[in-house]
Amino acid sequence: MDYLKELNKSQHEAVVETNGPALIIAGAGSGKTRVLTYRIAHLLNQGARPSAILALTFTNKAAREMKERISEIVGENTARYLWMGTFHSIFLRMLRAEHEVIGYPSNFTIYDASDSRSLIKTIIKGFQLDDKTYKPGVVSSRISMAKNNLITPQAYAQNSEVRLADKSMRMPAIAEIYKEYAKRCFLSGAMDFDDLLLKTNLLFRDRPEILEKYQQRFTHILVDEYQDTNYAQYLIIKKLAVHHKNICVVGDDAQSIYSFRGARIENILNFQKDYPSHKIFKLEQNYRSTQTIVNAANSIIAKNKRQIPKTVFSEKDRGNNIKVISALTDNEEGFLVAQEIAQTQLRDHYRNLDYAILYRTNAQSRIFEEALRKRNIPYKIYGGLSFYQRKEIKDLLAYFRLIINPWDNEALKRIINYPARGIGQTTLAKLETAAVNAEVSIWKMISGMPENNPMNLNKGIIAKVLKFRGLIQGFAKIAIENDAFDTAKTIAEETGILKELYSDKSTEGLSRHDNIQELLNGIQEFTLNAKEEGRPDKLENFLEDVALLTDQDTDKDEDKDKVTLMTVHSAKGLEFKNVFVVGLEDNLFPSAQASEKKSAEALEEERRLFYVALTRARENAWLSYASQRYKWGKLDFGSPSRFLIEMDEQYLDGDEIGGSTSASQNPFQQQQVPGNRQITGSKRQPVTPGIRRSTDFVSRKLIEARKANQPGTGFESDDPNKIMQGMTVEHQRFGEGKVLKIEGVPPNKKATVFFKNAGQKQLLLKFAKLKIKG
Repeated sequence: MDYLKELNKSQHEAVVETNGPALIIAGAGSGKTRVLTYRIAHLLNQGARPSAILALTFTNKAAREMKERISEIVGENTARYLWMGTFHSIFLRMLRAEHEVIGYPSNFTIYDASDSRSLIKTIIKGFQLDDKTYKPGVVSSRISMAKNNLITPQAYAQNSEVRLADKSMRMPAIAEIYKEYAKRCFLSGAMDFDDLLLKTNLLFRDRPEILEKYQQRFTHILVDEYQDTNYAQYLIIKKLAVHHKNICVVGDDAQSIYSFRGARIENILNFQKDYPSHKIFKLEQNYRSTQTIVNAANSIIAKNKRQIPKTVFSEKDRGNNIKVISALTDNEEGFLVAQEIAQTQLRDHYRNLDYAILYRTNAQSRIFEEALRKRNIPYKIYGGLSFYQRKEIKDLLAYFRLIINPWDNEALKRIINYPARGIGQTTLAKLETAAVNAEVSIWKMISGMPENNPMNLNKGIIAKVLKFRGLIQGFAKIAIENDAFDTAKTIAEETGILKELYSDKSTEGLSRHDNIQELLNGIQEFTLNAKEEGRPDKLENFLEDVALLTDQDTDKDEDKDKVTLMTVHSAKGLEFKNVFVVGLEDNLFPSAQASEKKSAEALEEERRLFYVALTRARENAWLSYASQRYKWGKLDFGSPSRFLIEMDEQYLDGDEIGGSTSASQNPFQQQQVPGNRQITGSKRQPVTPGIRRSTDFVSRKLIEARKANQPGTGFESDDPNKIMQGMTVEHQRFGEGKVLKIEGVPPNKKATVFFKNAGQKQLLLKFAKLKIKG
């Protein structure tokens, strides 16, 4: 196939000019994945050896899709030898190959975040520290930060700056926890995700001959999403590119939004300094969004000072203006967003999956979940509990892990008494204490029994422990002789896990049993694919695949017709026909932390985050804010986000007068309700005097709402005993409503009220603070 004909001029140049350092700046929706894919295919067609090409991505999904596309162009037998995958999977491959040098077994375990927190929690308890002060999640983040900055436990203990920071957080013992955590991981033959980067850097630092081997091997290095790389990733890439200097990085500085994970925008901004002989290619045509969305996003991101100049443009239709939803309260914001989804679906025939609601923090989802449920609009929360994080799945995976690597303490602790076999927490605590004192794994202690019994366990307990040891050893032999599926099925059956879950006839029990069946289905699929492709099909190979999955690789709901709710950070790389960016108030988006820091860098990252949110939209975008929002149980009055004010007003629509819901839903019939704000329809209308297209309108509407609703400036509730059925009343949060029913006697009288913007509520009158309107 002539793949070059599918490219525009800028894309073509970026694909065919393959010698020397190259920086490909890819604006939102500009086809960066296609360019990266075709550049690799072009290298192969020009005679490059596939095993000499290193291509690094951030998700397995991206690597898989690119490899499949390359296979279509150059053939599967060629593409299969590429070194293509996520940073972690590629560096894991190197560390397994060099395991003897770093003192690890070749089958070392990869700890996920929950494994790491569990071990840290154990250490905090062992050190007799207060886990309310030393929160495992916070300690884990500090250790992760250190590793991503290549700070070893020894260096951490000697670094006065980080020790001072720990002391200011009232956690001066983190250095000791980090040291103990590293030791126990080593004794368990385990690494966490950050170790894969740290230990690769240490390997290259301490063994220059191994570094040179890989420098010589990779004649071409390609990196996707370069703006998201951290210091550890940056350093490895830079070291590997020293010899051949054929390094190509693809990314967009305007979409650098992960500094909280250690990503450094400086990596992409400084590429031209790192490689003076570089070529730069700019992919500036957006194929995703309408002209209005692209131009509006440009008007925002232009306010950032730290960026690589580019002019992103679209040749799609001009499209609708971006609609601004001005709500009095957060509840009303949810109501109006859900209403707009329902109305545009009816009018424009969109499906639920065509919509996304993007928010700055996870806590904001509740309001929109409630509003969607009231309208019977199905939705899904993106980034919820991963399939592989469910208890029953982690239990069975722990068996797999222990069979492959018996030194894995966290796996052993999880399943030594599951299903129940009479080995309680007291016994386990004795085993763990003895192992820690001897500086060995728990399995090592078990292996020496019954002759070695420093725990003074009685004969009955020893017999149970030995039976467990025999079970694991038997499974280990089966794993050597059989493929992943046969091994997994045997373990699920012979441990009694399947039987135990099947005997639980509750809804939750049946669901857990179904999840185990689904896991076995996945292992069967892995096994068949591995056999067909000539790859290893053992259980340890399946475990490695699972350990390296990312959030985007495990979304099992992607084909279902549901509205998507997600944080903006989770939305990066995705696109939807219709996007609502909600909660656009200062101290929410941009975040309070960015404002408190008074840091230009922090505010610029928030602006990039907003740019990412807006450019997820293909056809229509809505921006919403509320003038009142509950925070920590108190009513808070906010200001519209500075991003609303900064956006070029010609791309915004705000409708001053709203309509009303249908008579069947609303006891007000077609009565106009003052103060009810709505938005313009999704079909673009000619400019009329009734439609305000300026950010002045946005600010004015909020000022009016605040004046009308702040306590002491116009809102005074009436005597609850005067509230009668049929009255029109006003509530400070829910707005105007009609009293449908009064029941009970003072002081516990209740009113059932239908609020136009919040639906039906039952309120205790002595607390409701209602104002009689008529």
